[in-house]
Amino acid sequence: MTIGIVSAAYISAAVLFILSLGGLSGQESAKRAVWYGIVGMALAVVATVFGPGVGNWFVIVLMIGGGAVLGHYVASRVQMTEMPQLVAALHSFVGLAAVFIGFNAHLEAQSVAGLDEAARAVLSGFAGILAHKTPVELSIMKVEVFLGVFIGAVTFTGSVVAFGKLAGKVDGKAKKLPGGHFLNAGAAILSVMLLLMYVNGADAWTLVVMTLAAFFIGYHLIMGIGGADMPVVVSMLNSYSGWAAAAIGFTLGNDLLIVTGALVGSSGAILSYIMCKAMNRSFVSVILGGFGATTGPAMEIEGEQVAIDAEGVASALNDADSIVIVPGYGMAVAQAQQAVSELTRKLRAAGKEVRFAIHPVAGRLPGHMNVLLAEAKVPYDIVLEMDEINEDFPETDVAIVIGSNDIVNPAAQEDPNSPIAGMPVLEVWKAKQVVVSKRGQGTGYSGIENPLFFKENTRMFYGDAKKSVGDLIPKIA
Repeated sequence: MTIGIVSAAYISAAVLFILSLGGLSGQESAKRAVWYGIVGMALAVVATVFGPGVGNWFVIVLMIGGGAVLGHYVASRVQMTEMPQLVAALHSFVGLAAVFIGFNAHLEAQSVAGLDEAARAVLSGFAGILAHKTPVELSIMKVEVFLGVFIGAVTFTGSVVAFGKLAGKVDGKAKKLPGGHFLNAGAAILSVMLLLMYVNGADAWTLVVMTLAAFFIGYHLIMGIGGADMPVVVSMLNSYSGWAAAAIGFTLGNDLLIVTGALVGSSGAILSYIMCKAMNRSFVSVILGGFGATTGPAMEIEGEQVAIDAEGVASALNDADSIVIVPGYGMAVAQAQQAVSELTRKLRAAGKEVRFAIHPVAGRLPGHMNVLLAEAKVPYDIVLEMDEINEDFPETDVAIVIGSNDIVNPAAQEDPNSPIAGMPVLEVWKAKQVVVSKRGQGTGYSGIENPLFFKENTRMFYGDAKKSVGDLIPKIA
């Protein structure tokens, strides 16, 4: 395959990746957008593998085949509730790959530097590119290698910790060592000093020490972020993985890797900003801190939680004209989306207006609830974002909250000392009646008590969400 054909394939793949990102902005176009991405990646892989200067076919085929089998096995076994930790795990692979490629580029450059002019003249592939670089270009490449390894190492350990928190294998609370910010800053300053030494001729030990420092930064950074900020963490790590790929793309001279990494990095950064805005948090405070900081004692909660049974909920729904359903991570855990979809179909068949309200940070992954509802064949046109539906709650007869806590917590507006003070929330308590489907009386993922559960117009529908919603379906007239 000639350079011209490879370049054309790379341009086509880049266009497909851009179309894929654009299509993911809407539920109706998302499926088509995913196929754009699949075709683009397949085109990129084929063009790279069959491009000029590529050898070691046995190793390439073995790695692609092994990766394909392992990827299919994992994807077929992972439940939708486990998607956030799967995404975090995949980010860690990208980070580790950047580290390995960076070290390999360093070793290749060292190997080429020791050859005479005659030996350099017959080199091909990446070694051939290195052989024709000027001293200035080699110095620039060292910066690219250093940045790629640094960002990749931070991404790797950060993603491993995020995976552990999302999977419940690591405590979700924010934890930092004494002097945590100074430790992170010290490791970053040390890395800058090592970069200067590396560019000025220091050996591979600078890369090794920097990698260890970056591993620590990634680990300590994410350990210091509370579980309630995980949607931001996932999108942030997505951005890191993209910038790591872009840096390695510059090292390898691969234009498509640069473009793809820039697309992933920038889209992840934009998504992180959107998530922070949805939580009324600054991006820096999320990255450097835990989940909020209390400034005083929490507001006392008055009243008591009043339970309701399936007959009571069904009676309220039968009498209602307008119903809003608010799904949360608890719905995903209970795998209740199909039951919720069936309840929605029956309510709409009875002439009720049924809509869904989605908070930007519902679940453990941006867009998590939208994916679950799409999987359950809930019509796209009745799934609304927070800003589109919040003003409608005062005219809503019944609001059903399924497995949500923080995103419907009135303490965000009523308690200035709450860790979520100022966070935009779905104002479900303004509905005429609120039904909260919840497994028990515990707090949510962030550990914050919710005054909604104690309000006079709220009734607690205890039990497994899938069973509870399933019990309602035959009772709807």
